[in-house]
Amino acid sequence: MKTHEISRRLALKGLGSITIGLPFLEEMDRMQLRASETETVPERAFNLFFGLGIPAPLQKEGFDGVLEPLRPLRDQLLILRQVDQVRCDESGINAHFDGASGAFTAEPPQGEAKAGGPSVDQLVRQHHYPQGQPAGVAPTVVAGTFFRRSRVSRYVHSYREDGTVAATVQERPRDLFDRVFGAIQLSGTHDARQTHLKRSVLDSVVEQYRFYTGARSPLGKTSRAKVQDHLDRIREFEQRAFSETRVDEAAPARPTPSPLLHGGLADPGGEGIDITLEALSSEWRLMADLYATAIRMDKVRFGSLTFLAAGERIRLTGDYLYQGEKRYTFDDARRLNAGGSQGCSHEWWHQFNEKKGNEALRAHAHMKMRELAYFLKQLAAPDSTETNGKSILENSLITISTESGDGRHNDVKRELSGVFHAVTGARGRFRTGQIMDVGAEGLDVYNTLLSGMGVTKRMGPEDREHTPVDAIRA
Repeated sequence: MKTHEISRRLALKGLGSITIGLPFLEEMDRMQLRASETETVPERAFNLFFGLGIPAPLQKEGFDGVLEPLRPLRDQLLILRQVDQVRCDESGINAHFDGASGAFTAEPPQGEAKAGGPSVDQLVRQHHYPQGQPAGVAPTVVAGTFFRRSRVSRYVHSYREDGTVAATVQERPRDLFDRVFGAIQLSGTHDARQTHLKRSVLDSVVEQYRFYTGARSPLGKTSRAKVQDHLDRIREFEQRAFSETRVDEAAPARPTPSPLLHGGLADPGGEGIDITLEALSSEWRLMADLYATAIRMDKVRFGSLTFLAAGERIRLTGDYLYQGEKRYTFDDARRLNAGGSQGCSHEWWHQFNEKKGNEALRAHAHMKMRELAYFLKQLAAPDSTETNGKSILENSLITISTESGDGRHNDVKRELSGVFHAVTGARGRFRTGQIMDVGAEGLDVYNTLLSGMGVTKRMGPEDREHTPVDAIRA
């Protein structure tokens, strides 16, 4: 019986820069790796950020409180409480800037467009891939769903060693789609641009698609079906990203922009935007799907993903459902009895009081954990199982954090202490399945993560004595 062997990084390739990677297939178990493909499971590190934080007193409730949506993933996560980021304080600003810049760097900002140093993901990348990553893998992908901008550290969370952003942020699903799957390279004529708008990236790989799913395919029946499902999924993402509509059903689809505003138009005055939970969740989940698919296809190994910026100002409306049960009805402006910035969910954090119920804040924080869990679950799904039998979620280092441990600006130490963190196991390097009170500086936590990943470089001042947080090591 003939045995087929194919490269793990085999890709369907078409015009220009398009590469539609294949999912992991059973034939890849039997492959003979080329010298440049000696690793069966690549090193990966991602920073997952959410805005406004979780007040430290609420973190104490564990999975019985706002962390409830993370409960199904508790065996794959190490929840870290009592992480101190006070050293990130920059006099005259506040935790929305300082804490966000310090997330994943543990350093205060260097102005409005630079962090104080490199982020965790970039130090792991530099150590494990000093000569660059394999062809077809993006150096770094930074993406997110957010609306408030001003300082870059509000929404970008991947930084080079000099503190500059590691990659241009993709905040529109269609831009992330093009970043992940490539773009058809055509001449600059008007007709060519119109053709680009009408074409699907899958049109350029149709012959390869037919070969790998047809009778002459080197793949078995199961793998042929998996390839077909994989490309059907990409088509679905493309349709969602470009909101395809057709006036003439016989004509090719024409993409239209996201219905949400982005860039400087989203919130030009910083006074906040009105948005429904359905619109917010739909946009985020498409971004999360695209990013997770890029990871599964081995098109990205390092970067960051943001769900709502630091100090985000939105006036959210809509019923919040969790596991089919209505938990809350968002209506920020009406409940706060205010308009503009004073009517935004941001205010619930400023009004936090550990002696009260904090119902609105709890609902917002719970919703954020639900959306983060949506992304993480994509990497724990059966189709994310790798050659060592573990999921991508288990094999990767995913560091989750935010900007503050308390939203009240009247006490910097309290605001930048107790900042929520969580990490994944990174192929068994870290002790998941626990909620741990570490009582340590973020700088020492991050350096312990780096050490566990085999990285020799350390964050922070060279003359500072580093204190390993050995409890988090497996």
